Amino acid sequence: MILVINTGSSSIKMALLEMPSERVIAEGAAVRLGEEEASLNWNVGGDIQHVALPAAGPDVAMQQMLAILFRRMDKERITAVGHRVVHGGERFIAPTLLDDAVIAAIDELSHLAPLHNPPNLLGIRAAMRHLPAVAHIAVFDTAFHHAMPLHASLYAVPYRWYSEHGVRRYGFHGTSHHYVAQQAADRLGRSFSDCHLLTAHLGNGCSAAAIAGGISVDTTMGMTPLEGLVMGTRSGDVDPGLHDYMARQTGASLSEITAALNRQSGLLGLSGRSNDMRALLAAADAGDVRAGLAVDIFCFRLAKALAGLAVSLGQIDALIFTGGIGEHADVVRAKTVQHLSLLGLVLDAHRNSEHGRLSGGLISAVGAQVPVLVIATSEETMIARYVVDMLQRLDRTAE
Repeated sequence: MILVINTGSSSIKMALLEMPSERVIAEGAAVRLGEEEASLNWNVGGDIQHVALPAAGPDVAMQQMLAILFRRMDKERITAVGHRVVHGGERFIAPTLLDDAVIAAIDELSHLAPLHNPPNLLGIRAAMRHLPAVAHIAVFDTAFHHAMPLHASLYAVPYRWYSEHGVRRYGFHGTSHHYVAQQAADRLGRSFSDCHLLTAHLGNGCSAAAIAGGISVDTTMGMTPLEGLVMGTRSGDVDPGLHDYMARQTGASLSEITAALNRQSGLLGLSGRSNDMRALLAAADAGDVRAGLAVDIFCFRLAKALAGLAVSLGQIDALIFTGGIGEHADVVRAKTVQHLSLLGLVLDAHRNSEHGRLSGGLISAVGAQVPVLVIATSEETMIARYVVDMLQRLDRTAE
């Protein structure tokens, strides 16, 4: 039994998986932590629990979630806990057994992901207090991308910025890209190490990756999760000179401008309405011009990025859409692929409208040069796989 925990700035997501069957025993989330409306939802073996947790923080929410879980099962059955950590820098390039030294090192990397690593650490510390007798293992979003070649990972800035300060492209969403790429290889009946794949993880945060020979060779996110595609509230790529220009125009500080690029931009900033793609598609259908423009820019920038990533592959064996938008927004997939016909990508309209449910995830047209797939991601499953691999390595070392 592997417990997977993902602690964010205002939420905790948790899942218990039986391995190696990958059967989900329990899953749920505590949301809006720190607010009066904080609550948790837990599905433990079909028994759905909803509990109000007014103003609760991560430690209280963790305690409540575990208490509900352990009313249904013996805590001694949990073998290990896998924790999602967003940024591992250059130090953590594989799942890592957590101890005081590793926790301190992750804390030192918080300047690279100030919105993500600190809450990840809160969750780790809380879980270790409540489950002190089992192994706790950190799985890093950046790790899957660590093997990117230097020509893909370095910025054209003074080299000492990299050598002295770690300025480089790290990439994120690694567990999701890795999981759906493996699933795609299985569906194509090919060895993962022999595939050249484009993956698009599209949710409130978005990134795309080029995966060849079983490793990520390029991706759209960079040193921070702000680089790359248009996202729910993040701008993605902008001219670096924008900071200086807007500081002079508005008197805003650099941190205020960065905050606006993170929290007030993307789909929300373009539309002035919402960061939710579902709401924007409905509004665009009703004639909202700015909502339609936000969707069009999102799709164009995604297609442009995918075409660029193809350079890193040499050939494309499949394109995979995943994440909340990637799995459910057929209009987004259609608009994006329309821009990519030069790469041999053509969708079947009916398969796409059905999200590939009746065709094994395949949404490309019959006879199309490149398969296009919709594959539901499962970062929890991928984290559990990493944890099992890590435990097996530890067992071999102990022998």
